[in-house]
Amino acid sequence: MSRIYVLHENSTWVEPLREAFGELGLPYAEWHLDQGTLAFDSTPPQGVFYNRMSASAHTRGHRFAPELAHGVLNWLELYDRRVVNSSRALYLEVSKLAQYAALTRAGIRTPRTVAAVGRDNVLAAARDFGPGPYILKPNRGGKGLGVHLAPGVEAVAELLERADAAGEAPIDGIWLIQDYIRPPAPYITRCEFVGGRFLYAVRVDTSDGFELCPADACAIDPDTGEAPKKFTVLRDFAHPVLDLYGAFLKENRIGIAGIELIADETGEVFTYDVNVNTNYNAEAEADAAVPLTGMRAVARFLGEELARSQGLTPAVAAE
Repeated sequence: MSRIYVLHENSTWVEPLREAFGELGLPYAEWHLDQGTLAFDSTPPQGVFYNRMSASAHTRGHRFAPELAHGVLNWLELYDRRVVNSSRALYLEVSKLAQYAALTRAGIRTPRTVAAVGRDNVLAAARDFGPGPYILKPNRGGKGLGVHLAPGVEAVAELLERADAAGEAPIDGIWLIQDYIRPPAPYITRCEFVGGRFLYAVRVDTSDGFELCPADACAIDPDTGEAPKKFTVLRDFAHPVLDLYGAFLKENRIGIAGIELIADETGEVFTYDVNVNTNYNAEAEADAAVPLTGMRAVARFLGEELARSQGLTPAVAAE
């Protein structure tokens, strides 16, 4: 039976998608790729394959999940299976440097960035970068982990020591030093796309730091057990950069993504992150009374793609 296959390594993040599949009556299966084998000369099943592999897999003990997923995606593409969020998408998911190159090629402005490997080189890069403040972040991160605002070189040195002591150094060894874009208010904007089309934007409060995962499971405060309101859906968001984002996603074979931007005090927009493994905040969606939630939009789109892969007219009703 042809079905939707969800490739991932974090079952918690898939729960809302399971509910949406059930509501729409869509057949699906999950491939949990934290470990496993791949018979490259075997033939994949028929269906639509949705890649939800995360750059932060290593923080859940799944160190090689993205590498295994990349092999699986190449195998699926070899057999011309319909893949939503391709091997190219995963390549961009696990490397900010690759993202910035692709964004720049698409005419999208990114913050000035320097990459360095090795403590001495990171500090030298910070000194050459300018007086600060700047952002120190891992090239391969996820959920905003390891992203810090550093007022100067001394702070960078302290952050590197802290990261080494806590085992939080970048998994690929690459640190990025980046211009700090000072916004007029402490928030960033995340633009959600499903099926290559803009769904809505989310304003994210950054006053408490840069760990910006919108998934409901990420939003729970471990001390209080409550979810502070950090995310606000902007249903009427409009900006010329959205057209550039759409073209960027099409060029890089990305069907579903959240793209994060920040505007400086002059209104100049900088794009600094592409989240191929995007999540949605149910509370923010409910507060905004969105007509179509993120996960239901994803499920509906995948259902349409499944019908097309079978030569059928999509039967999932518009909402």
